[in-house]
Amino acid sequence: MNLDNIDKHIVQLLQEDAKQTTKEISNKTNLSVTAVYERIKKLERDGIIMKYVALINKNKVEKNFMVLCRIKLEKHSKAYLTKFETEVRKIDEVLECFNITGDYDYLLKILVKDMDEYREFMVTKLTTLEHIGSTRSTFVITSIKNSTEINL
Repeated sequence: MNLDNIDKHIVQLLQEDAKQTTKEISNKTNLSVTAVYERIKKLERDGIIMKYVALINKNKVEKNFMVLCRIKLEKHSKAYLTKFETEVRKIDEVLECFNITGDYDYLLKILVKDMDEYREFMVTKLTTLEHIGSTRSTFVITSIKNSTEINL
């Protein structure tokens, strides 16, 4: 889908603050409120804008211990992959799951309170999934860049 410069500007403004009103966006784009509204609706219909979310301060909710966990499955059959992917989607602590290349099959981004909670998560949730051959965890010390904005 080709976006013109105005659509790109609107998307950028919404990525910065999705709670802006169409009037506020119209003032920043020199378009009428109706034109902004129609463009946003088209971006939503076309699937460019998928949804609107609230970003949560991890420290305020005591979920600031981030772990990147690599998973190697025992076998690579379609049934094993499908089963793992179905089950990992159900785990609340897993924010993101990527199927990757290299020595491991998956990379999970996990968010918990602390090391004790991570250990409990590993013992009661992750390692209970079938067909996991091995895991390797990396603990995030500091987040240098954390963005949800996509530059168009």
